[in-house]
Amino acid sequence: MSRRRAGDPPGHVRYAGEFRWEGVDVHPYKVEGTHFRGVTRQLLFADSSAASELRYFEVAPAGHTTLERHQHAHQVVVVRGSGRVLTGDGVVAVAAFDLICVPALVWHQFRAGEEAPLGFLCLVDRERDRPQRPDAQALAALRRDAQIADFIRV
Repeated sequence: MSRRRAGDPPGHVRYAGEFRWEGVDVHPYKVEGTHFRGVTRQLLFADSSAASELRYFEVAPAGHTTLERHQHAHQVVVVRGSGRVLTGDGVVAVAAFDLICVPALVWHQFRAGEEAPLGFLCLVDRERDRPQRPDAQALAALRRDAQIADFIRV
């Protein structure tokens, strides 16, 4: 996962600046598609002895993550920029150091503002289910709320 410097204790990953960590590769968010835009991910901690993973996602200006839900919950800490987030039945503005808990089976999507990237740490179960994208019926239900209809990108 990461390259250690001589003398660094196990599990220590050095910050390299600009929201990058030494020895941690930057990957595409998901397989390319039209359901997200301008997102990368870094897997910061994925130790097989731990029950969770810590990941860093970065959403480019005006970009967005996939509209999805899953069986597992996750906790998010915004560490860079600002934007808006759909969690369940509302859209909220978020900025650096805001905390977001996304419960199981709650529709969610992150969008960066127009001027700067939105970066966040995401803590999830190491063993987890695959995301579910909304079908036509779920989209219709979400779009009944004008604020959510205006926010979501699919």
